[in-house]
Amino acid sequence: MQINIKEAVAILNSSNGAAFAKVMEHGTMSVEIYRPQKVDPQTPHKQDELYVILTGTGEFLSNGKRTAFSPGDVLFVPAGIEHRFENFTDDFTTWVIFYGANGGEK
Repeated sequence: MQINIKEAVAILNSSNGAAFAKVMEHGTMSVEIYRPQKVDPQTPHKQDELYVILTGTGEFLSNGKRTAFSPGDVLFVPAGIEHRFENFTDDFTTWVIFYGANGGEK
């Protein structure tokens, strides 16, 4: 399986204004492309997740801790933890990789 950024963005652009689109799946793992507009409305997820920042900059709030992010950064969020992107630029786009059992890996 392989997908590149251009293909993933095309899928996202054809999803009627959605902020995310699933572009790959295998077993418990799924890969999405995520591009929120102005506000990140996320709520905690049932699986562990990784974000790989593609474009844009901003701040990431996870479990009360705020960090700056930029392209190439990888962010990890354990299952069930409140998190969101804030103060991000209009060109912000990230891969989201969900994996593992519900409740996260121990």
